[in-house]
Amino acid sequence: MFCKNCGEAMNENQAICIKCGVKTGDGNKFCWNCGKEVAENAEVCLSCGVAVKKENGEYLAGKDKIVMILICFFLGGLGIHNFMMGETKKGVFKIILSFVCGIGGILALIDLIKIAMGSYVVDPDKLI
Repeated sequence: MFCKNCGEAMNENQAICIKCGVKTGDGNKFCWNCGKEVAENAEVCLSCGVAVKKENGEYLAGKDKIVMILICFFLGGLGIHNFMMGETKKGVFKIILSFVCGIGGILALIDLIKIAMGSYVVDPDKLI
């Protein structure tokens, strides 16, 4: 993991970058996966191909990735992971789909893959 502000290598458990003092995940100059410089409006890092977090959203709403993977795997069909990330409308929608036609689990599987691949971004404009 690398600082997105200065490109310095970081430990997974660090809350801030020791070199520049910026909170982990803040910044958009460098790739968090490989530490290479990224173009300002890039969607993916051209060096490693990993999705770059968008400025208007936040990856998993600041929640721990492993916890969200486990919750999505076991309770994803009911949208519990969506409620935890503040996506209330999406969570209610999954509960309704689970009870009416049983496809909430399929949507949860899609979310699980996005969370595991690091591309699940919570858009603050779509939150209640």
